[in-house]
Amino acid sequence: MACHLLVTDFTLPLKSPKLSYLSEQQKGRSNGSQKVSRTIAYYGLKTPPYNLDALEPYMSKNALEVHWGVHHRGFVEDLNKQLGKSDLLYGYTMDELIKATYNNGNPLPEFNNAAEVWNHDFFWESMQPGGGDMPKLGLLQQIEKDFGSFTNFREKFVEAALTLFGSGWVWLVLKRQERQLAVVKTSNSINPLVWDDIVY
Repeated sequence: MACHLLVTDFTLPLKSPKLSYLSEQQKGRSNGSQKVSRTIAYYGLKTPPYNLDALEPYMSKNALEVHWGVHHRGFVEDLNKQLGKSDLLYGYTMDELIKATYNNGNPLPEFNNAAEVWNHDFFWESMQPGGGDMPKLGLLQQIEKDFGSFTNFREKFVEAALTLFGSGWVWLVLKRQERQLAVVKTSNSINPLVWDDIVY
């Protein structure tokens, strides 16, 4: 969902352990004047697929400017700062980065920012001006089968959101083994990408 911006800096002095085979005489001649290219990957802030006032009256332009323009932007910028310190996580897609940094339930520092970037990208894509239509393509039938009716599902989803303590997310997920939809609450940055048995 997020994009990569590649920046190459040719002004960095060469400090590579791969050149340890150089003789002391060769090293002395370079005097650190050799330059190398360093490629840095950045994740970009994805723009919502509508104008910032398009969700009014349900979400005001001001609320969207703060939530997208400040909070979401902050997660992207903080993630890029973290990733800029090491090449260890270079080249991961956002999904791969989240799974790798979740670290089997022992999240690495990059996890929270990566997951929040993904969660917010998903959040903006999940809404549209004028509200959503009824689910299609078999989803409505599955909702009716698993919740009894669309109204029951909506009530359960809203109740989960209203009773979520602190920061977190509410998801409609498909539990693969049971082949059943469920409403799931997660705290903080946790999202369905880190569960093996869930399709979001």
